[in-house]
Amino acid sequence: MSADIRALAVAALLTALTGCQAVRPGEPPVAAHVGGAPRFVPDAAATTPDVVEIPGVRATALQSAVPASIAGNSDTARAPEDAWPAPVHDSQFFTFLRAEQLEYRVRDGSPNAVRWEAQGWHGGDYQKLWIKTEGEESAQGSSEGEVEVQALYSRVIAPFWDAQIGARYDNQWGPGPNEDRWFGVLGVQGFSPYAFEVEAALFISDDADVSARLTATTDFLITQRLILQPRFEAEVAANEVEEFQVGRGLSYVETGLRLRYEIRRWFAPYIGVNWLRSVGDSIDLVRDDGGDTNDLALVLGISIWF
Repeated sequence: MSADIRALAVAALLTALTGCQAVRPGEPPVAAHVGGAPRFVPDAAATTPDVVEIPGVRATALQSAVPASIAGNSDTARAPEDAWPAPVHDSQFFTFLRAEQLEYRVRDGSPNAVRWEAQGWHGGDYQKLWIKTEGEESAQGSSEGEVEVQALYSRVIAPFWDAQIGARYDNQWGPGPNEDRWFGVLGVQGFSPYAFEVEAALFISDDADVSARLTATTDFLITQRLILQPRFEAEVAANEVEEFQVGRGLSYVETGLRLRYEIRRWFAPYIGVNWLRSVGDSIDLVRDDGGDTNDLALVLGISIWF
């Protein structure tokens, strides 16, 4: 078999396997077809990574249709700044609000009450302003209740975890004189292993009273819409505060179990039970104020977010 026949056979095999256009050295450039459009390959003098040399045959590999801006086109690289593509907007601000508890509590032995717990934020991926509020208002008898509001600066410190610092305001009203107080707040909020949403905070009041609180919740999906949520909360105090029925040590433990049905992802009615138990020195303070130290309630409410 002559050298020309062998070269043609190798060229045909290379074309079938790689889609390359093969030419003999010294021949003029030929048109390669990409997506049906002709494109001329370099001549024999060109030295590019697209040229593969074999004895007696030169094969030019087809180039993929990559945009010039990615392929490093020299004309694009020299383009003026006003001709560059628009930047990616990855520093936008967003707003989120979630009212996890908007509920009516039916109690045995104590007045029924309306309870709320909500929080929201405004900011970007790394820094946010958080607003949190929770409280309760009696639905029977004379007006009495309590409210708590927090304003916090939050910054990401680890994946799924934020550090928070800010202020908290408490107000309590009832048959007696109204009481209020301010706190400094330092805490963390995020997701622990096994998808527990955790809030842990240290509080220092304007009277130098120190306390700490831990809250944890998680969701168990019975179906895609029917969800069971257990909740746990506990608070400890370093100082006794008689006006707010807070004793030294562990003050209270609260647990709840709520079953919600998400009619929409952002709107879900629920039913459940909630149990609040005063602990330690707080028991006598709550009793002296006429409160219930062992509060078990049936809860009916809605959870919304937007």
